[in-house]
Amino acid sequence: MKALRVNRGAIDTHVHLFDPQRFPYAADTRYRPVPGECGRAEDLTQLLEVHGFAGALLVNPTSGYGYDNRCMLAALARAGGRWRGIARVPISTPRARLRALAAKGVAGVRVDLVGDGLALINAPDFARLLAVLTDLDLVLEVQCEHDQMAALAPQITQGRVRVVVDHCGRPDPARGLRQPGFQALLRLADTGRVAVKLSGAFRFVDGAWPYPKADHFVAALLAAFGPERCVWASDWPFLRMPHRTDYGPVLALLARWLPDAGSRRRVLVNTPRQWFGFPSGPD
Repeated sequence: MKALRVNRGAIDTHVHLFDPQRFPYAADTRYRPVPGECGRAEDLTQLLEVHGFAGALLVNPTSGYGYDNRCMLAALARAGGRWRGIARVPISTPRARLRALAAKGVAGVRVDLVGDGLALINAPDFARLLAVLTDLDLVLEVQCEHDQMAALAPQITQGRVRVVVDHCGRPDPARGLRQPGFQALLRLADTGRVAVKLSGAFRFVDGAWPYPKADHFVAALLAAFGPERCVWASDWPFLRMPHRTDYGPVLALLARWLPDAGSRRRVLVNTPRQWFGFPSGPD
């Protein structure tokens, strides 16, 4: 598989920063990334430049920082608009705090059902959070796996919030396309308010690159959502991986999933800029 040359103006929509020397990990974090898993803002700048990316969406990680967004916000402040952010906050966070985060370059809030479980989606504060995000035009970013989306989908369908789903929804590859969680995700395409990250094949299939067991899930998502509501992401710096993972091979997967250059341009340039509030890119 050949290396993929990205389109001018491309955006990587899922990267994490870990800089424990300047921003110590939260005391109650469930996992502390080791030095080989860390990535500072300076490291990300070099990586994106080498691979031809114009910008990135920084996702505050559950590991290491949890609800502490300081590392991400400091990077956004220095990025001059080239980077945008997704914050991790308690679902009870006041509207004023969310508005203040938006003013600092935050495009949305991530809910991690894999790490936090499904109980939070039934809390009154969760419904309030969805309403506030809608009013502020911020996205709800969801990390879920297996059939968790089947439980969340009714609230998404009934509401008006824009939603971005991480890592293809992390289906169970052994259960195929018909599993309830993945079918619920596909049906959300009808809302017109949901987008999916074509990312994290290594998060939901076993084996080594190029992760062929992910291909039919990606194909189904592209058929349902189209390039207009799909984005690409690396998940750099590849936390908690059982084997070495590098940026170039992960990026090359997109050429197999989307052989059409025009569709790749939408996924890499146009769609992420529209969904996350980046300045307009090249046509």
